[in-house]
Amino acid sequence: MTLPDVAVTEVADPLAEAAPTMELLLRELDRRWPREAERLHQISRYALLPAGKLLRPLLLMESAEAVGGGGPAVVPAALSVEYLHVGSLVHDDVIDGDTMRRGRPSVAARYGTTDAIVTGDALMLGVFGVLTDGAEDAGPLTGDSAGPPPDRVLGAVRVFARAGVDLCRGQAMEGELRGDLGCGLDRYLTMIALKTGALFRAACRGGAILGGGSPAQQHALTSYAEHLGLAFQMHDDLLPYTSDSRTAGKSALSDIAAARPTFPVLLCHAMAGAPARARLEAALGGALPAADALRTVHELLETTGALTAARDRATAQADRAKSCLERLPRSRATAVLAAVADLSVSRDR
Repeated sequence: MTLPDVAVTEVADPLAEAAPTMELLLRELDRRWPREAERLHQISRYALLPAGKLLRPLLLMESAEAVGGGGPAVVPAALSVEYLHVGSLVHDDVIDGDTMRRGRPSVAARYGTTDAIVTGDALMLGVFGVLTDGAEDAGPLTGDSAGPPPDRVLGAVRVFARAGVDLCRGQAMEGELRGDLGCGLDRYLTMIALKTGALFRAACRGGAILGGGSPAQQHALTSYAEHLGLAFQMHDDLLPYTSDSRTAGKSALSDIAAARPTFPVLLCHAMAGAPARARLEAALGGALPAADALRTVHELLETTGALTAARDRATAQADRAKSCLERLPRSRATAVLAAVADLSVSRDR
């Protein structure tokens, strides 16, 4: 029997078991970033709240519990991975010139580029204060409860630091690939394993370390995170063609305008005949207005079968992620992690 058959699938909401954890994270996030504060903290609060899916903090909490640890002691670490994630999104919007994020103006659009850069920096640098100073309550960038043993904290710091560098490597590689439909799927997969997968790995491996997991358990959760990250980004690349901008919370034109060779587009390029490939290259080469280019690309994805193929490949990665959980004792936490893998390829935002 495999993990999808566990009890988590018997409830209407497969993540219902995670509701108390999510409520705790939201409550703590709100408490740690009060409305009345200096300007940098106000902008940081705007970036963080209302919160997004909080998948990465949830992954850290559940990974720690899956190896026998977790609980309130790892909440500061869980929130810190959200700071790292949101800080990177603030910078992404500056780099891409995107004006919408989570259905409202991006930080750069509302506060300006300078404040957006500084806010992204502060969120990402503050991560290490949270991880190493969890026993003190000195403000929103620190924790306030007794944390895990110092050796585990040091291990988590190393994981988070490596993830931050990997994220930047992926961002730089994404810039290299822009406009290059001939880059190939292998390079694309390397890029998303860095840019998107880095924080999934940090959350799961960091949680396993902080929870006192064995090397084998840490490896299982790291492997889960790697496949989950691929599945998540593959599905994310489908959203401009499967979900409207209001639901997705960002413009469907963003990838087209930036000439990003996303997963379904690269599959389409590989699967298309010469005429369709020429139309695809023209659409992404700036020959058409962005809205017309989006319609053309969508049509080509449908007619070549690339849209279906991309969905299937994303689902396969989610299934591989769930199979990694079979190396861990079956528990409520592993059931939640399996449900997250399912959610990663069924969401509309």
